[in-house]
Amino acid sequence: MTNKFKTLSTLLALLPLLTTALPSPRQSSNKLKFTGINIAGFDFGCNSDGSCTASAAWPPLTKYYGADGQGQMTHFVKDDGFNLFRLPVGWQFLLNNVQGGPVVESNLQEYDDLVQACLSTGASCIIDIHNYARWDRGIIGQGGPTDDEFAATWATIAAKYKNESKIIFGMYGPSVSLSSSSLTLNDSMNEPHDVPDINRWAQSVQAAVTAIRNAGATTQMILLPGNNWTSAETFVSNGSAAALSTVKNPDGSITNLIFDVHKYLDSDNSGTHADCVTNNIDTAWAPLATWLRQNTRQALNTETGGGNTDSCVQFMCEQIAFQAANADVFLGYVGWAAGNFLPGSYVLGETPTQNVASGSWSDTLLVQKCLAPVAGAQSG
Repeated sequence: MTNKFKTLSTLLALLPLLTTALPSPRQSSNKLKFTGINIAGFDFGCNSDGSCTASAAWPPLTKYYGADGQGQMTHFVKDDGFNLFRLPVGWQFLLNNVQGGPVVESNLQEYDDLVQACLSTGASCIIDIHNYARWDRGIIGQGGPTDDEFAATWATIAAKYKNESKIIFGMYGPSVSLSSSSLTLNDSMNEPHDVPDINRWAQSVQAAVTAIRNAGATTQMILLPGNNWTSAETFVSNGSAAALSTVKNPDGSITNLIFDVHKYLDSDNSGTHADCVTNNIDTAWAPLATWLRQNTRQALNTETGGGNTDSCVQFMCEQIAFQAANADVFLGYVGWAAGNFLPGSYVLGETPTQNVASGSWSDTLLVQKCLAPVAGAQSG
C-alpha cells in the first residue's frame, strides 16, 4: 500500500472521532408551526369601512344552507396536512347590529357551530372579528366605538373559549391611507386601514388583550394587527411594530402576543388579481424577519394568497420556503380563502371541489402545488 493510501485509510478511520469532536451546525426543522386556510362566510356583508349587514352573514355549514365547511376542514387536515383555520365573522353579526350592545347569545352560538366544527378536526382555530378596526366608519377609540365596547366583546368571547387550548384570538386593526387602486379589496378581507394614530390604536389593542386575559383566557395566543392593512412590508416602517410592542399581558409579559401580518403576491398587494408578480421576500419578509429576530418577537401571516395560475404557484412556493427557513420568527401562513366561495367563482378561491359519489375532494392548483403542507413547498 502506498503512503497516499495509507494516509487516506488513516483519515477514514479517524473520521468518526473527528465528526464527534466537531460542534454540530445549527439545525433547522424547516417546518412552520401553523399552515392554514381561511373559512369565509360569517364575514359576508362586511365592507372595508367597517359597515356590515348582519343578515348577510352566511355560515359556511350545510345546516345553514352554506358550503360544507366542516367537510372542507376535515379534508384539509386529513388529506393536505393543514392544522389551522381562520374563521372571520362580522362584529355587527355578533352584536345583532347594536353598537355597544352585548354579544347576542343566539348569534354567538351559530358562529360557535363553525368553531366547534373546526376544533373537531384537531386543528387550531382563529376567532377573527372582521371589521377593519371600525364600526360603520367609526374607528375604535378614535371617534367610533370606545375601547370599553371593543374590550367587552372580546371579554365575552374569551370567557366562552377560555378552556380551549387550540383557540387563537385574532383582533382586527388599522391602516394608513392607500392609493385608490388599493381600496378595491374584497369586502371579506380584514386588513385595518386609515387609522390616524397607531399609538392610540395600540391602546385599544391593550384594552382588548387585558379583557381577554382577565376573562380567563390566560394561555392562548392573541394576534396583534398593525397599520396599512397590517402589511408585512410596512409593519416596521409605519410604526406598527414599535407601537404594538408596548402591548403587554396583565402580568407584564409578552407571552403568546403575536404580530398579525398579511401579504398578497399581486401587483398592488390587494389580492384582487389572478396573476402574481412577487414572492415578497426582499421587500417584506427578509426585513421583517431581521426586525423580529432582533426584537425577540414572532409573527403569523394570517392572510396570503394568489390566483390559481403558474405565476402564483412559483412565487407562493418561494414565499413559503422562505418563511419555513425562518420559522423561528414566522409561525406560519393562512391562505385566503375557502368556505362559502364557490369553486372556480373567486379569483383567490381555495375552496376544494367535492366528488359527491366518492366523497373525495379535489384541491385548487395553488393549494395542491404550494399551500398544502404535503406539497413540500416548505423544503424549497
